Amino acid sequence: MRRLYHMPLSPFSRKIRLVLAEKKLEVALIEERVWERRLDFLRLNPAGDVPVLVEPDGTVLADSAAIFEYLEETCPEPRLLPDAHLERAEARRLVGWFDGKFNAEVTDTLVSERALKRLMRAGHPDSARVKAGARAIKTHLEYVGWLVERRHWLAGERLTIADFAAAAHLSCLDFIGDVPWEVSDAAREWYARVKSRPAFRSLLSDHLPGFSPPPHYADPDF
Repeated sequence: MRRLYHMPLSPFSRKIRLVLAEKKLEVALIEERVWERRLDFLRLNPAGDVPVLVEPDGTVLADSAAIFEYLEETCPEPRLLPDAHLERAEARRLVGWFDGKFNAEVTDTLVSERALKRLMRAGHPDSARVKAGARAIKTHLEYVGWLVERRHWLAGERLTIADFAAAAHLSCLDFIGDVPWEVSDAAREWYARVKSRPAFRSLLSDHLPGFSPPPHYADPDF
């Protein structure tokens, strides 16, 4: 069976979990505390990051973008990239937006300060960083709303990897209660559609000692 080394609040891990579930590929989840720098894990991925996917034949793949492209090529159904060239480019652009800009301005800031510091026992949250992340997420939610008011899904008329990338980040933030859904009804409705998919069930059942997600987190109907 495939093995996926992951962290519950890693958006990159969550993105690959969604892809695997959507493609109905069985996988054993192995939680990895990357800050512990385990030698056996570093042998799999010297970068020390998650996710890392190990295929049944022992092949090791690292980096969420590379893992997704591999899965899309080797297990193409259902396809998570559009057929048309421009739509494929748009889906990849949006993945880059959420895994790059959104992560830097929002996810990495809020999740690191509110959750990872507690898990790592690395002190108290930096209030300035938390405030910056809380401001930035409002602008990003408005952008999500703007997109889905013009399209059925983020990159076009059908669900793609762009939706899973965005939902992976937002689900991490929703777990710690840091998504002001009132900013955009359109973004909230889009997220409700994504998280109602069977592929999302595993994420909605995640638990972390010492954390209590808001009641709506695990509700597929929001």
